[in-house]
Amino acid sequence: MKQNRIAVVTGGSAGLGRAIVREFAARGWDVGILARGEDGLEGAAKDVRAAGQRALAIPTDVADRAAVEAAADRVEQELGPIDVWVNDAMVGVFSEFVHTDPDDFERAVHVNFFGFVNGTRAALSRMRPRGRGGIVQVGSALGHRGIPLQSAYCASKHAIKGFTESVLTELLHEKSPITLSEVDMPAMNTVQFDWVKSKLPKHAQPVPPIYQPEICAKVVVDVAEHPRRRTWVGESTVYTIIGNRLATRVADWYLAKTGYSGQQAGDVDLPTLKPNLYEPSNEGDQGAHGAFDHRSMRISPQTWAIRNRGKVYGAGALAGAALIAVLPRLIKPAARAVAS
Repeated sequence: MKQNRIAVVTGGSAGLGRAIVREFAARGWDVGILARGEDGLEGAAKDVRAAGQRALAIPTDVADRAAVEAAADRVEQELGPIDVWVNDAMVGVFSEFVHTDPDDFERAVHVNFFGFVNGTRAALSRMRPRGRGGIVQVGSALGHRGIPLQSAYCASKHAIKGFTESVLTELLHEKSPITLSEVDMPAMNTVQFDWVKSKLPKHAQPVPPIYQPEICAKVVVDVAEHPRRRTWVGESTVYTIIGNRLATRVADWYLAKTGYSGQQAGDVDLPTLKPNLYEPSNEGDQGAHGAFDHRSMRISPQTWAIRNRGKVYGAGALAGAALIAVLPRLIKPAARAVAS
């Protein structure tokens, strides 16, 4: 009997991680789910089983290297060899750097960066002896462009990018068949903004435009199944990365002017959850979505295009062939007009 494919998703109990877990299960994968909140873990495991797949939910703080290694051992013992490991777990602190408690800053970096380091190490130590497997790092547009009020998160995402490129080149050097991919995300409607530790006067929000996490989860699983080294998700991610490369000082000025108000919601009057920076909020299963369903994008032309590259390339080839076919007819009258 053929062994099902096994995926591990860190931060899989809520938000984007929860949407990724559901997408893997919908495509026939068994899923190991690593997170801290037991209610969310149980809900995620139910989602996987409802899709007819096996689930293993393991309470894990990804900042704890020994805990991540122990969780990886359990997955391989109870589900089987890990085919794909997705690093997604994160926490947040919304505050100006000078007003951020140093312990809070360090804790955020330990989860958001060292959690990825721990997950990557655990995956590689098991995949390299087998000579197969893939790792997907959930990055961010903020790994290319820092914004105000999220210095710990931006620093972590920048570090993940450099770390991933370094390890990737090492794998290429040894001609390893193991793949290492980074998928950079836009702002998403997730529970992150309900349980982030925040000193903002209003409800924290992702910088618009806001995307539903399911759009992004589909791309993550696409990359897991058909690895690509780097993928940008969403129109705003493309604009942010390219815009910052072309006009960094303009981006500095713009974010200094709009970055504070753009991360606070004037149209959301909901109570926030207990911050989950150090401990899970333990306020029930929060699912994948946050407080911004009313103004989140459910479709993305850019994401459709990268998920349907064959169709896009085919349409481009047809358009190119048509242009080549009609070009002589356009050139001849123009040439005669010039000659006359």
